[in-house]
Amino acid sequence: MKTLTEHLAQYAAYHRDRRNIASHFVGVPLILYAVAALLSRPQLEGFGIAWSPALIAGLALAVFYFRLDLRFGAVMAALLALALWGGARLAAWDTASWLGVAAGMFVVGWIVQFVGHYHEGRKPAFVDDLVGLAVGPLFVVAELAFLLGLRKDLARAVEALAGPVRGAGGRTA
Repeated sequence: MKTLTEHLAQYAAYHRDRRNIASHFVGVPLILYAVAALLSRPQLEGFGIAWSPALIAGLALAVFYFRLDLRFGAVMAALLALALWGGARLAAWDTASWLGVAAGMFVVGWIVQFVGHYHEGRKPAFVDDLVGLAVGPLFVVAELAFLLGLRKDLARAVEALAGPVRGAGGRTA
């Protein structure tokens, strides 16, 4: 299994333009929440839990993130729990409202992503490796941590592999 640094560096290599990184702070959460909502139906009851495709995917993602890093894993698990909670609430709406809002968020999130990648001049990372779909939310959390001055060693290691962030005001580790 790849390390946290390897996953982030591979993903970051597709995201070195400051505008593209900024677009991910909007697009990725929209997509994550939309997917949580869309996968929150159907639900099956078992062991006192309402099991949905969203819950199963969220648990698998949490395990993936915890295996990479305990600190980021804890943050990602909390964010996934929030997305699952919100997604389940949205999925409880009537079908037309649920689908309209969730699909709208999904589409808007991807539009924002593709605008960012237009500035980058490069296709999204998941086109070459589907694991990029799981790494995207982690990348956003890691970039926020780096911007806050946290995990400086990791930021330097990722930048050493992926190259520096381009654009005015780019992050320096």
